[in-house]
Amino acid sequence: MSALLRQIPANIPQDIRKIRIENSHLTELPRGSFENVSALEYLWLNFNNITVMHIKSLEYLPALKELRLQGNKLSSVPWTAFQDTPTLKILDLKHNRLDVLPEHALRYLPNLTYLDLSSNQLTIISRDVFYNWPVYQRSQRTEGPLEAISNAVLALHDNPWICDCRLRGFVQFIKSVGPPIILMNSYLTCSGPKFRTGKFFHEVELNSCTKPLTSALDTNLTVPAGLNITLTCFVQASPSPAVWWTYALKLLRAFNVTTEPISEDAVRSELLIPAARPADAGNYTCTAANFLGNTSVAINLRVVAPWASTTPRGWAPMAPAEPGAHVEVRIAKQTVYGITLEWFAAAAAAAEPGETWYTLLVGRYDAAQKDTIYIGPGVNTYSVTDLLPATKYEVCVAVRNQAPRKGQCVVFVTGSDVSQMEQREKLIHIVVIVCAMVLAVPAGMYACTAEALPGCLARCPSACPRRRRGGPAQAAGSKESTLDSLPAGSEDGLCRPDGGARRPPDRPEPGKARPPHRNSADLY
Repeated sequence: MSALLRQIPANIPQDIRKIRIENSHLTELPRGSFENVSALEYLWLNFNNITVMHIKSLEYLPALKELRLQGNKLSSVPWTAFQDTPTLKILDLKHNRLDVLPEHALRYLPNLTYLDLSSNQLTIISRDVFYNWPVYQRSQRTEGPLEAISNAVLALHDNPWICDCRLRGFVQFIKSVGPPIILMNSYLTCSGPKFRTGKFFHEVELNSCTKPLTSALDTNLTVPAGLNITLTCFVQASPSPAVWWTYALKLLRAFNVTTEPISEDAVRSELLIPAARPADAGNYTCTAANFLGNTSVAINLRVVAPWASTTPRGWAPMAPAEPGAHVEVRIAKQTVYGITLEWFAAAAAAAEPGETWYTLLVGRYDAAQKDTIYIGPGVNTYSVTDLLPATKYEVCVAVRNQAPRKGQCVVFVTGSDVSQMEQREKLIHIVVIVCAMVLAVPAGMYACTAEALPGCLARCPSACPRRRRGGPAQAAGSKESTLDSLPAGSEDGLCRPDGGARRPPDRPEPGKARPPHRNSADLY
């Protein structure tokens, strides 16, 4: 119990009759796991992590009477492995992950008196599983009393049974079963379909399975452009079929398809086509399939102009103009390759804004024929893109299929090139940087250098080396020189006319009045 065992020990004594290894870490039962303990009668391996059971894992166990594998992770069992255990009487497989029970599963368990398959993942099984069970077959052949036949307890509860036509035979078996087969819990419940969830087996009546039969109310549809179109097909089948739509041999996206049951053996599938365009025209195929086969129905869709059977040419009126049906148009946004239009329908057109269609005509100003775009109700903006640069265009908006009237057309010219806009942006950036640099220069330095003569600035570089080679007096004078002490507007304050460097100021004589100190404010 709770030992860190990862495999069956190899040194088990040969005369052992009972082995119990529980809450350990066993993950599989390999071939010949118990070949040295042929006298084994009881094998308990509950609550481990066994996921794989080899078809010869029970080899050399002819005396085995009880096998318990409760609480493991088995999704399937090699049922033919029980050919090596002809005397097995108790088989406990509850709380595993079994989802399939083949028809021959119980054929090799002739002496079984207890079978527990509860709390697994069984959804659909055939009644032939139990019709092939030797215990059941013996009970059907016996003509006299059944006292000589041992009872067999069968546990099948707490499984997610799907109560459709595929479970019909098993439900009938459960309703009619009797001694020597005894159900541990006879109240088996349905987990699906939704309309049968929670019902007991004895409350449902299941029909026979049928191949899907598809149909549609109208297989030829003609619709105006711009509308939201819903194509519908009905399927009658049992069990419930899988339904999908295809267009031009391509599977359509699932989020545009809605499939829901309308009765026990019928479903309705709808395909939504938002704002249908002429390019959406063609054959749409609804296909349904279950395990008995598949069938399909095709719906032909034709998309035309909302109020005209042919595409208008140029600016020719498509119908007589209605009095008061006027549209005001303006450009909301313009780019190099397109514009965004906004319009407002007045008078009669505004009486029913939720039902008013618009016709948008777009083309080059000198073109004889314009492109026609139909705008559905409730929309009053549209963006025209992919236009040629430096080209003159004309756009008109009309109510319904009327010809555009005065004031309903806009003439515009697209930009010459994107590069010009980029160059303009770069120029703005350079101007901003230069202004920032100018503002960063101290105000006093700007005033000083602005009033100095250009000639002086040219002579200063030649004077600077001589100044650096000056004596101690010059060095002392340079320490006292500040920006505030520079005379403004004087050429002598910076350089001498003969090209020499400015002399350092003389130290003031005792008793002589010192000129007043000039600060940066005086420079202004």
